[in-house]
Amino acid sequence: MMADLKIDDVTRSSNGTKRIHPYKFTLWVGIASIIMMFAGFTSAYIVRRNMANWTMFDLPLIFWYSTAAILLSSVTMMLAQRSFKNREMAKYRSLLTVTMVLGVLFIIMQVAGFSQLMQKGSPLGKTNSVDYLYVIVGVHALHVVAGVIALIVMFAKAFSSKIKNYNIVPVEVLSTYWHFVDLLWIYLLIFLIAIK
Repeated sequence: MMADLKIDDVTRSSNGTKRIHPYKFTLWVGIASIIMMFAGFTSAYIVRRNMANWTMFDLPLIFWYSTAAILLSSVTMMLAQRSFKNREMAKYRSLLTVTMVLGVLFIIMQVAGFSQLMQKGSPLGKTNSVDYLYVIVGVHALHVVAGVIALIVMFAKAFSSKIKNYNIVPVEVLSTYWHFVDLLWIYLLIFLIAIK
């Protein structure tokens, strides 16, 4: 009976052809624009790195801990989505809560990493190399904050006794976005280590 409440993510148009759900289409357009933005950031970083006044820096160790947190949150998000599909709502709520906590922990560790950079004498505006790091990592952190806000909304809906919606599309959209910001962070970390 609950399966009847599911709204499929692929709908049929008036001529019978399948089309992607509008939420998913919007998400993929957004992801494409974010990819282009970060491609621009990393390209500018490479070009600027070849300038004479470029200085080297070491990434704070806490960025590695934040990486572990966001990787683990991706696993818990995947399990939460699976639990929702199986209508295991108690498990879904627990996993969604853990995902949200790990997302917040990631952001806290990123802020702590920037604090460490400042304490080591690398504040924003001192050197171009560190400025690029602040922009690239900071903009990524903003995208994680957006994901955490979406998690909070889903968390509120999951624990609301008034809302009994078993539509999988919002969960899938959030899960896809969360995995994307996870992969984006892995790419950025590897990039920043390889191209110092």
